[in-house]
Amino acid sequence: MRWLLDARLGLARELLESSDLTVEAVARRCGLGTPANFRTLFKAHVGVPPRTYRETFNSAALNNR
Repeated sequence: MRWLLDARLGLARELLESSDLTVEAVARRCGLGTPANFRTLFKAHVGVPPRTYRETFNSAALNNR
């Protein structure tokens, strides 16, 4: 189960870095359930909420600064 969660969170990180999908859409595509569940899991395993992660690592967001 740990491997599957790591794979799903890895995909979520890639999507947050490279797309403008909503958090809801990222949660669905990664199989992480509801947006609330996704936010909780992401913060627990990555250390920051998805929004903060996107603001830090999304190339489009970085280019708009």
